[in-house]
Amino acid sequence: MKRRTVIAAATGTALAATLLTVAGAQANEQAPAPAAAPDISVENVQQHLKELDAVAQANGGNRAHGEPGYKASIDYVKGKLDEAGFETSVQEFDKGGATGYNLIAEWPGGSADDVLMAGAHLDSVSDGAGINDNASGSAGLLEVALAVAAGDLQPSKHLRFAWWGAEELGLVGSNHYVSSLDDAELGKIGGYLNFDMIGSPNPGYFVYNEDPELEKVFTDWFAQKQIETEPATETDGRSDHASFQDAGVKVGGLFTGAGETMTEEQAGKWNGTAGEAFDKCYHSACDGTDNINADALDANSDAIAHAIWELSS
Repeated sequence: MKRRTVIAAATGTALAATLLTVAGAQANEQAPAPAAAPDISVENVQQHLKELDAVAQANGGNRAHGEPGYKASIDYVKGKLDEAGFETSVQEFDKGGATGYNLIAEWPGGSADDVLMAGAHLDSVSDGAGINDNASGSAGLLEVALAVAAGDLQPSKHLRFAWWGAEELGLVGSNHYVSSLDDAELGKIGGYLNFDMIGSPNPGYFVYNEDPELEKVFTDWFAQKQIETEPATETDGRSDHASFQDAGVKVGGLFTGAGETMTEEQAGKWNGTAGEAFDKCYHSACDGTDNINADALDANSDAIAHAIWELSS
């Protein structure tokens, strides 16, 4: 009887091991590695810039808060997202006696308790069309959102995109949105990514360094493309990520520089022009479609897609 017991135990052990192996293989088959992000067409992003420039030219030359060009910009982006299958909503707020608008776009699915959010401000200053600042971030984010829909991405986290109003007047739109959330809803946002000026004509490659995990997703991607990066220290408190950071949400993002001057060292590693501003048309009337570096716009748009795919899986 002892011999039979030993044989039975050994047989049972072998069977259990086999079942575990089969179960593991089935689990691997059911949970494949996340697909890589698609290459984002810079031509498509540039077309959005042309459309937003046309909106500005048809509405007094700008897309500023309280002006018809801003509402027309909201309508353009919303139309693209609605057509792609997003659930969109427009949040209104008041600033200076004028109605402002935030556009929020939800991609159906993913855990409602674990939200990855990405945003860009859509308004310009009153002096111009604001194509680099910040049609560039808005257009890059829009094209990534459309790629999410085209690829029918099924992330484990819930994806939420946003286009903010009245950033140029002091982060008004994003502050309004964050303050509209109760603690429970705010706590569901695991990370917020911000994209403000991603096509500067004399570009730097700056990555927000407020959160190491979110920073690494971007720096690793740029390193694989052999593009050196620097921490985006000059963005501290200057764009919409600050609204989220102040509320305790982890933040990250990208930036190619504003009115600050590029140094000799930076020019050497980015093949830029030392002694000139990253964006010579910052907050000026000349911030039009010619005020864009297509290579920077392309690289940053692809980096946005990589982060969305990587962080939402």
